[in-house]
Amino acid sequence: MAVSAAISTSSMAPSAFFFARSSSSSSSLLASGKLFRSFPPPSSRRRLSARASSIPPLEVCVKESVSSPGKLGDCPFSQRVLLTFEEKHLPYDMKLVDLSNKPEWFLKISPEGKVPVAKLDENWVADSDVITQSVEEKYPDPPLTTPPEKATVGSKIFSSFIGFLKSKDPNDGTEQVLLAELSSFNDYIKENGPFINGDMISATDLSLAPKLYHMEIALGHYKNWSVPESLPYVKSYMKTIFSRDSFVKTRAAPEDVLVGWRPKVFA
Repeated sequence: MAVSAAISTSSMAPSAFFFARSSSSSSSLLASGKLFRSFPPPSSRRRLSARASSIPPLEVCVKESVSSPGKLGDCPFSQRVLLTFEEKHLPYDMKLVDLSNKPEWFLKISPEGKVPVAKLDENWVADSDVITQSVEEKYPDPPLTTPPEKATVGSKIFSSFIGFLKSKDPNDGTEQVLLAELSSFNDYIKENGPFINGDMISATDLSLAPKLYHMEIALGHYKNWSVPESLPYVKSYMKTIFSRDSFVKTRAAPEDVLVGWRPKVFA
């Protein structure tokens, strides 16, 4: 999705604020106060023409890159929201925020200084769960809802990855816990794939994919570890989702992912 020139937002005064807070689905932010206008890629503009004429771009605050100011940073929860916008072909305005220099306008929107935060129906909404559910209800086409019985598939992989990444003891069992979760996911995708809800990508995929991306990069660098060949369906799932246009457009640079996880590795 093309990005226009930066526009200062230091004087912004949001008209209404609504906050849905959840530490599990939000990440601390980096804020610059720059507004970047995002447009549908050429391949999707024809599909978007009627919709875009009636839907104003959705405003969303996301983490700015540490290594490359002016680019998207490494928050997997922010990417989840952007993936939802991309998969639904919704136009959006992306505000990149630098954590080391949070502007006053952003703290008014998000007093806790967390991302993502999106403006929906004139209200600023925090928490990726709440944002994506609200977007699904307001813009149901194309549908991304995951059936309730499938919504928790792969949900323990992220916490297992973090446990293994932080571990200083190779014999503490954290690697085995992660492998068990990935093995369970491998079996599920083998029987039900290629996506969690079958042939169509859904909200749970968009939540899990950024976390798998962080897992692949962080463990590869800090642990010299990768998903084993004995889990081919996990590897195929990751390759399929990571190659989607929506993912390529919204992913963080590997160097930002590494910088983001470094404090946990060396804590």
